[in-house]
Amino acid sequence: MATYVLIHGAAADAWYWGPLAAVLAARGHAVVAPDLPCEDESAGLAAYADTVVEAIGDRRELVVVAHSFGGFTGPLVCDRLPVDLLVLLHAQVPAPGEAPGLWWDNTGYGAARQEADRRRGVPEGAEEDPLSLFLHDTPAPLAAELLAEHQRGQAARPFETPWPLSGWPQVPTRALLATGDRFFPAEFLRRVTVERLGLRPDGMPGDHLPMLGHPQELAERLEAYRTGVLSPGDDRRPR
Repeated sequence: MATYVLIHGAAADAWYWGPLAAVLAARGHAVVAPDLPCEDESAGLAAYADTVVEAIGDRRELVVVAHSFGGFTGPLVCDRLPVDLLVLLHAQVPAPGEAPGLWWDNTGYGAARQEADRRRGVPEGAEEDPLSLFLHDTPAPLAAELLAEHQRGQAARPFETPWPLSGWPQVPTRALLATGDRFFPAEFLRRVTVERLGLRPDGMPGDHLPMLGHPQELAERLEAYRTGVLSPGDDRRPR
């Protein structure tokens, strides 16, 4: 069976992968979900990738799932290990040499988010509650536990270092969007993914953390990608 490698985003720990990990484990798969050194001011993207590679060890048949800011780390892992499939789960897509801190302006995030907020009736300049912005489709007990116990400080270092790859790694890649995400509006992230990878994402229900609100459906999507990755004509490598 496969080894699913789950890479979390910024200012968090790997706890939020728990419901998805349980579903995947029940299907007989191994799951690796390390905590990244988010709070370490000396740790850049290379250290994030080192943490994941060390956690994987000698496991193979790897499916890497990179969520949100994990989109900067996932391809680095794929460049170092033989990975069967990379899934970008509502993930930021880096460009060669781009520091993550520049991604927001380079992709036009501010204007896209402002327009998406306007359509939802959010007053300009309003600071939205995290439950509404990130977790509106997450079961209330899980949302409360995440906010109370699993938010972490986020060091600036990984946002300051240029992304080191000269191009996308040679690994079959899929992109999956949570269509209800308000933090990274799906229309915006779909455009970025198409522009940067030539890859049109699929969609599923959920907010910014669909692994909490829709773990069963997410597992089914991942399994469908995994089992179809070697089908003729369906090897979706970025162009």
